[in-house]
Order: sequence, then C-alpha cells, then structure tokens
Amino acid sequence: MEEEKQTSTQLSEDKASKRKKWLKRFGLAGFLFFLIKGLVWIAVGLFAWKGCS
Repeated sequence: MEEEKQTSTQLSEDKASKRKKWLKRFGLAGFLFFLIKGLVWIAVGLFAWKGCS
C-alpha cells in the first residue's frame, strides 16, 4: 500500500516537473517572439518615417 503511494507521488512529481519545464520553454519562446516582433515594428516605423522625409 505504501509503495503505491510512493509511485503515485513520484508520477505526479514527474508530471509537475515536465509541466514546469514546458511552461518555461513556452514563456521563453513567447518572450522572444514578442521582443522580435516589437523590434521589427520599430524598424518598419523608422524606415517609413525616413522614407517620407
């Protein structure tokens, strides 16, 4: 009975660690995506402003 509790606890801990790892990756990818997107829009705005001048 005690062994079943330990294995179920280990399984839930493994799931939690996998979920945390996935969320960290997603967070980093999301941050980089929006950072690059913002920099591209700034560049587009600068080129449009310089082109019109």
